[in-house]
Amino acid sequence: MRVSLAPPLRATALRAAIVALGLWAQAATAHEGHDHGSDTPPAAAVSAPRGASSSESLELVAIARNGRLSVFLDRVGTNEPVTDAAITAETPEGPADAAAMPDGSYGLPAPWSLHPGEHEVLFTVRTGGASDIFPVSLTVPEPPTPSAAGPDAWAMGLAAAHDFRRHLEEADPLPFAIGGAGFLLGIVVTLLMRGRRRGPAAALVVFALALALAPKAFAHEGHEGGGTPMAATGGQDLARRMPDGAIFVPKPTQRVLALRTVVTTSDTLSRTVELPGRIIPDPSASGVVQSSVGGRLSPPESGRFPRLGTRVTKGEVLAYVTPPVQAVDVSDMRQRQGELDQQIAITERRVERYRKLAPGGAVSQVQLDDALAELKGLADRRAALDAIRQHPEALTAPVDGVVAEASAVAGQMASPGIQVFQIVEPRRLWVEALSFDALATGQDATARLADGRTLHLAFMGAGLADRSQAVPMHFSIEGAPPELRTGQFVTVLAALDTQQTGLALPRTSVVRGGNGQSLVYEHTAPERFEPREVRVEPLDAGRVLVVSGVAPGKRIVTQGAELLNQVR
Repeated sequence: MRVSLAPPLRATALRAAIVALGLWAQAATAHEGHDHGSDTPPAAAVSAPRGASSSESLELVAIARNGRLSVFLDRVGTNEPVTDAAITAETPEGPADAAAMPDGSYGLPAPWSLHPGEHEVLFTVRTGGASDIFPVSLTVPEPPTPSAAGPDAWAMGLAAAHDFRRHLEEADPLPFAIGGAGFLLGIVVTLLMRGRRRGPAAALVVFALALALAPKAFAHEGHEGGGTPMAATGGQDLARRMPDGAIFVPKPTQRVLALRTVVTTSDTLSRTVELPGRIIPDPSASGVVQSSVGGRLSPPESGRFPRLGTRVTKGEVLAYVTPPVQAVDVSDMRQRQGELDQQIAITERRVERYRKLAPGGAVSQVQLDDALAELKGLADRRAALDAIRQHPEALTAPVDGVVAEASAVAGQMASPGIQVFQIVEPRRLWVEALSFDALATGQDATARLADGRTLHLAFMGAGLADRSQAVPMHFSIEGAPPELRTGQFVTVLAALDTQQTGLALPRTSVVRGGNGQSLVYEHTAPERFEPREVRVEPLDAGRVLVVSGVAPGKRIVTQGAELLNQVR
């Protein structure tokens, strides 16, 4: 028995299929931040109700979220969190004490913040023996009223189809895939209807309707069709750049980024100049080990040469040098040894004869003493010849320190005057800089390493010799870190005789803008930072001199400015 659908029912089924495809395309292509058919801004841009108040030294921000009140207390000048305060709040439902939270904030229950309207809260803060009062006003917006009558299904389908076509024009690959699936599904339904197989066609229509309803069941946060707005239930507070260029940074994000500020003050400071420099060893705490005579190197009694980085003491034997003896020299030495042996034998017999005759008075005591002295001299000369061939030269450390360079290899021939070891005391290093300007003689300076670290330098002296049209200057490093190495290049910032007026800021405060201009960020409100274009000059290794762009008394970000500059 064949069952057929009436023409009205058939038209209704086709219309339902078109609506289902349109809803499916609309639900599948919608994603976070793209609520098609509505001009409402993304949920990420919605901020929770908040209020702020400040005194001369403290700044308080209260944020209402999910029936609770989070209180952030920071110091005005530095933006450092205050975590040891006692906070009491006079709320619309009575007084309440805020408890310290693990993130450095304070929290208290606030069920009244779930109701729309303007709520006044008075905070009493006690810290460091002082007490301050902070009045805060929180405004909770009204929830949007959902429409009583839903839109026409046919209009929804047409709107979804229009939205689907717009996504195709934007060349998004996902709508192309969805459009292809819808096209194939339409062909299958058409073929089934022409073949009068209306049962499978109806099943495909039901399947399309199920796909249209499925995304609604799994709607994610930020795409809810109604209910309480996120501002009232605790929306996502994200750092973002405002249309005027300022940056909104919530207090929780400021804690994560560890943003710190300083209040600018004007001062008269000396101009500085950047000089190329390199690290050298202290001449009084370093030395080289050289061989005075050429010879073959051999390790000390320990059996091995000292390795690089080994600490040695003054006088410690580092190596031995055995002088080479040529064949001619060996022949001469043997001849000389034979002559000495012969003279020693003759002198020994004379001494023995004098000793026998001395008691009888035939030989005086003076003659006996002279013969003994001559015998001793001959023996010493003979021993010296033996020592030349048997005892090598010992190379010892001239100072206490660490082996910085070593070129010793067992069996290597060392020429006279060639450096074998270099000993350096790493705790006593100098910096040699080349100056092309007239510097303020006798003033200390600073140096900056490649990784941005700062070294404090003490002036030791300046030379008078011209070295490539530059004058060498020596500085000692105060508290040299152990990882410094001789020969390492640094940038020395030394003071000039001229002075100028400006603001001193850490180098980390200055960042580069999109056009390459130097920027600093001013903390104008508890959660607002505004960029300021400035002109800076080097002051020392850790600071710059702001010549223009910022007035005294402004709060400028000194830590975290680079992260703040990346907020979009």
